[in-house]
Amino acid sequence: MADQFDVIEAGQHSRRRRWTGVVVLALLLAIPVAGLLAGRDPEPETGVAGHGTTPSSAPMTTTKTTPNVLFATPRTKGGDEVIRVVFPDGTPAEVRYPARLGLAALGSRPFQGAWVDGQYRRMSAPYGGEAEVSKGGRPLRSLTPDVELWPRQPGSGSYGQVLLFAFGDWRLALYDRPEGLTFEQRMAVAGHIRGRVTKGGYLVLTATDPVRLARPGETVQGDPVGPQLWFGGVAGDVVGLIPVPGCDEVSPAPMMIDRRGRPSRTACRGGVQIAASGSPAFVERAVKEIRITLK
Repeated sequence: MADQFDVIEAGQHSRRRRWTGVVVLALLLAIPVAGLLAGRDPEPETGVAGHGTTPSSAPMTTTKTTPNVLFATPRTKGGDEVIRVVFPDGTPAEVRYPARLGLAALGSRPFQGAWVDGQYRRMSAPYGGEAEVSKGGRPLRSLTPDVELWPRQPGSGSYGQVLLFAFGDWRLALYDRPEGLTFEQRMAVAGHIRGRVTKGGYLVLTATDPVRLARPGETVQGDPVGPQLWFGGVAGDVVGLIPVPGCDEVSPAPMMIDRRGRPSRTACRGGVQIAASGSPAFVERAVKEIRITLK
């Protein structure tokens, strides 16, 4: 069925093809230089990206192997590192931790739960960016200039098709269920979720009816679904920072922590839950020594 969306240009002359090849080669050579220059510029505040808007061009500190992860530059304070973060709901915070924990070096990604006409869906930043969703394939269709619908991913369990948002350099995936949202609901999601990128590179989300973003402290089947920041990748050490007003030691931990099959612990400090998984030494340091101050 995807073929009906294909566009095939016919009647091209060989001269035009040769000029096209020259232009493509020039663009490929220019991209690395442009990337280096962009990385040297100060990070500007960027506008909103979404249906009917222009995607932002704010630079993010990434690597080729982790294109959808933000690596903040920490400042040192004694034997600690301090980074400023912004949660997906726009709440700023300062995170302080022992330098040997290396939280900034793990890189962070946003997570946000959402309801569409009362149906819950999760939104997160795929660690591999668009490539993690595309698997080398093609989208089923474009819902808006900044939102594409992708097929269900192999091995995705209970998840169905994927709506992939482009917010500046960020790629945010909304994972559907096998039964799927209706076409009207998908269009509502594509048109009513907005994202802006802060000067520090963090993604801040807003939504309007019929879409509602989960608030800090909200849960679904015991799993916290409000705005979160996740440090680390799909393997190794992981830390989740989850604003939960009034949280305590019995507040539910994210399912991602429990499913990893490795040592994990949680702690609550200053209205933020710290959930850690990985090596025993890392987990112990994370839950005991990370300090968070909401601004």
